[in-house]
Formats: sequence, C-alpha cells, structure tokens
Amino acid sequence: MATESSEGEEETKLMGGNPQLVVDNDLREMAKKAAWSVSSCKPGNGVSSLRDDNYETYWQSDGAQPHLVNIQFQKKVKLQLVALYVDFNLDESYTPSKISIRTGDGFHNLKEIKTVELVKPTGWVYISLSGNDPREAFVKTFMLQIGILSNHLNGRDTHVRQIKVYGPRPNPIPHQSFEFTSTEFITYSTVR
Repeated sequence: MATESSEGEEETKLMGGNPQLVVDNDLREMAKKAAWSVSSCKPGNGVSSLRDDNYETYWQSDGAQPHLVNIQFQKKVKLQLVALYVDFNLDESYTPSKISIRTGDGFHNLKEIKTVELVKPTGWVYISLSGNDPREAFVKTFMLQIGILSNHLNGRDTHVRQIKVYGPRPNPIPHQSFEFTSTEFITYSTVR
C-alpha cells in the first residue's frame, strides 16, 4: 500500500522480511567505497557492525531520535535499492518502525524521497528508490541518509543489523546505448 504525500515523497508500508538477500544481477553494491557515519552509537556497535556481513552484530544508537546513517560518495552515483536487515524477534522495541530515506549533495540540502513503515520485520527489507515514473529508475546523488524516525513498542534506541545500497551495473562498453550479453559478442564489440 503506497500513498502519495503532498511534498512528493512516497510513503510505503512493508511487512515481513526475506531471510536471504536476493538482488537482481543487473544491480551492484555501491556503498563499499563510501564514507559511512552514524548520529550516535553504543561502544562496539558502530558503523563496522552494519557492514561486516554478520547477522549477529548490529548498530545500536545511543541518543535522541531520529537516528541517522549517513552514506557519502566521492562522486555522484546512481542508486536504486536500499536493503536493511532487521530482526523484530530478537530486537523487539529496538526494531525500526518508521524509516525516512533522504538524498542530496551533502548535509545542507538533503531531501526526503521515501518514508517507509515497517510492521514487525524479520530479515531483509527492500526499499526501492525509483519513482512512480518509469523514467525514474534510480536516484543520482552524492549522499544518502537513512533516518530511523521511530521504533516498535515506542523504543528509544534502534538496532539495524546490516545495510546494503545498490545501483545499476554500468554498461561494460562506454558510449554504447545497447549492451552485449555474451562474452563472444563483447570480444567483437569494437573495431580495432
């Protein structure tokens, strides 16, 4: 169920979660070389816990809401999907219930593009950054901010176990509008 708000951002309600991370082959993980920061964290539960591919570790905030995860890129990138691993069964009141996704050039001009409500999620939750228009398949941005606006059971601090950010895989042959699919075609794709 999606409803359109007056400012143009989209609000979505997501239920459940997927125990396995399943992403299309035409997407690649974009946040490996990005600069990550969080608004606050308990000692030993910082940014590294969001990126270690271990479902047993988690980022735990330590402060007032909203809790923020900031992902800054060196150049403008195309982003299409955010995947978060959360576990209501283990974390209960620490589990996020309302998330805001913001993009921009930096902290000074972030704009909210999505608001998502999670209902007792356990597993990977996928948040598409594409718009309603088919031409808006991705967002071009220097910075992505994930804001945890509220938690289940009115919890104060939050637990997020993993975050992955995906963008479209670039065409292997620059300045070519179509894409060769087999190795043999790629071999003969340019005149030498």
